[in-house]
Amino acid sequence: MKNFILYFIISFLYGINFSENISPIIYNNCTSCHRPNEIGAFLPLENYQDVYDNRSLIAYVIGGSDDIRHDNPLMPPWPPNREFSSLLYERYLEDSEIDTILDWISLGAPQGNLDLEYPIPEFPDGSTLGEPDLIFEMEESHFVEGNYEDDYRCFVFSLDNDQELEMSAIEFRPGNRQAVHHAIITYVPHGAADNLENQDNQYGYECYGGFNLDTTTDLIGGYAPGLSSVEYPENIGRTIPANSDIIVQVHYAPLLTDQEDLSSVNLFFKEESIEREIEQHIFDYWEFALPPNQITTITRTLYVPDDISMVNILPHCHLLGQSWEIYATTSDGTIIPIIQIPFWDFDWQSFYYPEYLLKIPGGSTITATCVYDNTSNNPNNPNSPPSWVYPGDGTNDEMFFIPIEYLDYQIGDENIYLGKIDECLLYGDINSDNGLNVLDVVLLVNSILNNQELSCSDLNLDEVINILDIVLLIEIILG
Repeated sequence: MKNFILYFIISFLYGINFSENISPIIYNNCTSCHRPNEIGAFLPLENYQDVYDNRSLIAYVIGGSDDIRHDNPLMPPWPPNREFSSLLYERYLEDSEIDTILDWISLGAPQGNLDLEYPIPEFPDGSTLGEPDLIFEMEESHFVEGNYEDDYRCFVFSLDNDQELEMSAIEFRPGNRQAVHHAIITYVPHGAADNLENQDNQYGYECYGGFNLDTTTDLIGGYAPGLSSVEYPENIGRTIPANSDIIVQVHYAPLLTDQEDLSSVNLFFKEESIEREIEQHIFDYWEFALPPNQITTITRTLYVPDDISMVNILPHCHLLGQSWEIYATTSDGTIIPIIQIPFWDFDWQSFYYPEYLLKIPGGSTITATCVYDNTSNNPNNPNSPPSWVYPGDGTNDEMFFIPIEYLDYQIGDENIYLGKIDECLLYGDINSDNGLNVLDVVLLVNSILNNQELSCSDLNLDEVINILDIVLLIEIILG
């Protein structure tokens, strides 16, 4: 009884409840994945009851106090080291947010006033980006046999385009997330894969090790658990020639149960003309062998002859991979950090974007280091006892594979933001003086008291201007 009274008093004093304190944190950081048809659909977090029922699990995954998590939270998942480099759309909770959730749970997880609950954001259905311009769905489902073997299958979609297409983004949507491990996407001249399709008695064609075509182009998209599609900004993008087909290579991971998959592809086109075409370089290495019972470190370098602006990068290895570190060294010895992944997770990969186009001066060298653990201490080692492992596309093979997208550098590229641009370049700058200060707070308070709507005042983007925006603005200014 004393404990109950104590909890009641603490709860009253602090006033922590779901509606006012927890719902903004969950809805802004968790619900985009933890909702139907997304990667976290197995554990929806769309309302108070969802969060309350899973409060113990939430407390576990947002902490970081055991060896499994390497003293880092499991959720939100973000493998790169945020102290090494700044990347676009980093997923993390502030320490104060973690403390608030844990305090709320310890107080019995009260709901609070339902009318004060933070409005759940409007997430697009069938996409993480919005309404696609074109949607391609597999004509029939693909049967994945539960024989615990890799299954690589290519599916061809005809664009029927009689003119060049200017693409801002492409998004692969797995139909069966349990079966699909990853996918890569390219384009080819129309009909280039007809013979391969005709020779295969199933929908699509088998394509272990690549697209199996003489004609190849750059990868224009892909999917892996953890990957978020991003739209190219401003006048930057990719062009797809007239009379092209899109080919998607899907890797169905080894499974013990039979599965079926019906995946789709979303295409988004530019409203304005593309003036700068994305280019791609595959930074890879295939001449290595990983001996059993050893930890092996592989370091490779890539010379950059001319100034470039890096758009994104995807470090990729398999089950023996443990860590990545990639940086550039300029001709005068300056180090440009690109990305560091201290604890590699084969089941959570992504194309990573710098916040702004990242200039790599000509004469620089990009250095990439990957550590592989081929010992019995590696819980992900597919071989017991450990055995020799060689490069290859199979899950039990290994890779040192780094696609890099870039542009030829232009003056001012460092100021081009790669995230979604809104009409408000600085939210909270209500008096438009290109800064955030107490004058903006005063204007925001007055606008709310007088039921006025001022531009750039919806700081938390919930389409409601209220005290939450005031609190957020003050936190930004003080921070």
